[in-house]
Amino acid sequence: MMKTIVEEKPISFKELEQKIFSYVCELGREITTAMLEAYDKELAEGRDKKNYRDKGIRTTTIKTVYGEVSYGRHVYQTKLEDGKKACVYLLDEAMQMEKIGLISTNLAEKLAMTVTEAPYRVTAETISSTCGQSISAGGVWNVIQRLGERISEEEEHAVKQMHADQSEGKKEIPVLFEEMDGVWLSMQDEQHKKMKKQEMKVFTMYEGWDAEKEKQGRSSLVGKTMLAGMEKSKKFHEKREACICKKYDADEIGQRILNGDGGSWIYEPYDPEAIFQLDRYHVYQEITGKIRDKKAQREIRELFDTGKPEEMLEYIQIYATSVESPDEKDKSSQKAWELYQYLEHNREGLLPYDKRGIKIAAPPEGILYKRMGVQENQNCTVITLRMKNRRMRWSVNGANNLAKILYQKENKELIETIERYTDGLVFTMQMQEIVETLSAAKAPKKDGKGNPYVDVVNVHMPLLEAIQTASRKAFKRAFCC
Repeated sequence: MMKTIVEEKPISFKELEQKIFSYVCELGREITTAMLEAYDKELAEGRDKKNYRDKGIRTTTIKTVYGEVSYGRHVYQTKLEDGKKACVYLLDEAMQMEKIGLISTNLAEKLAMTVTEAPYRVTAETISSTCGQSISAGGVWNVIQRLGERISEEEEHAVKQMHADQSEGKKEIPVLFEEMDGVWLSMQDEQHKKMKKQEMKVFTMYEGWDAEKEKQGRSSLVGKTMLAGMEKSKKFHEKREACICKKYDADEIGQRILNGDGGSWIYEPYDPEAIFQLDRYHVYQEITGKIRDKKAQREIRELFDTGKPEEMLEYIQIYATSVESPDEKDKSSQKAWELYQYLEHNREGLLPYDKRGIKIAAPPEGILYKRMGVQENQNCTVITLRMKNRRMRWSVNGANNLAKILYQKENKELIETIERYTDGLVFTMQMQEIVETLSAAKAPKKDGKGNPYVDVVNVHMPLLEAIQTASRKAFKRAFCC
């Protein structure tokens, strides 16, 4: 192929790049086919022939970053424990294809990482244009749903471990900061008809703030872990508690402090001794939304900031009475009373934990304790930027599955999770052997002797002529005869 490119009439570098890319992808597909079929042959020869009766070869296709790879693998007839006959593919079982489908780890990672930033359609276009694999928006959606469902299953498993007192968490910490909030999403039903908005629940826990980064004027959470989903409140709190138990020894956490907006679903903590405080951002938001008079806004906010909740509530009562009007269209008094009721309902959380005289353990070395209130920012960067606005609507399952992908990416767990559900084989075959096999198979198609891929060495090759670094030597050993 390289010889053909060199002898062709002058072409643009863009076309040259596309031709070389196509060529390398084709070579990659053929190498993969050879490796898979060789491994299937090994499985066939080493199987228990009494239990696995060979019924021939069936062809299938796996999606990879360099395109669809077709290969043949043996199908076997066997008997199940109940005596029924079944057909199985030993190669598919070894590759764990039943977990997420016929898709490679690399492609699954690229799909998942891209879809956290862009819509399904844009993700499909990006992957199709930058990889050798062509995929539709529906194909991307299917992969994400399967992956999201697997993450949900892992969450359920963690809940069962928690109830059985078999949680993995061993770390002991003096204080655990917890924050919860909701993100309202536009929804649709199975027929894509608009439904009323629903709230996605989002949880963040952390051990404190990085002391060194604070000195540099930066703010960074220590041990941050997130969880998000569309579950009902009881189920979400079970998963939240299981998430904590998976990382920490929950019985040895000195003090848990919960920051929230006062929503009813947030008042269902597993730890009744957790300190609750009302999120400052939502208090400011309520004051601005319910009180129209700017001066009154400032005074109410000042009373809140200076830790005078009783005086603040009394002020709001007086204000609500003073702005009463016979005009039914004037809602000033009504809204002021709504603000009062909201704050009165959350009276216990009006003062932050550090202003209540509550003594907590000193922070570990390298960690600072500050006022809480990071959840709104976490909502924005992890959920809102991807799932709100842009005229998007979601099904409950679709929103839930994407939320799992988004929070796992933020927790830096996504790649590891994908590898658990896509990598079933560790190939030990030498790449050189595969290239030689392909070369021998293709030799009759050329006049005379030779390897069609060795055409590359008949022209100027910077890789071979440049200084031989470790990576270049490795590449040379793998692909060059």
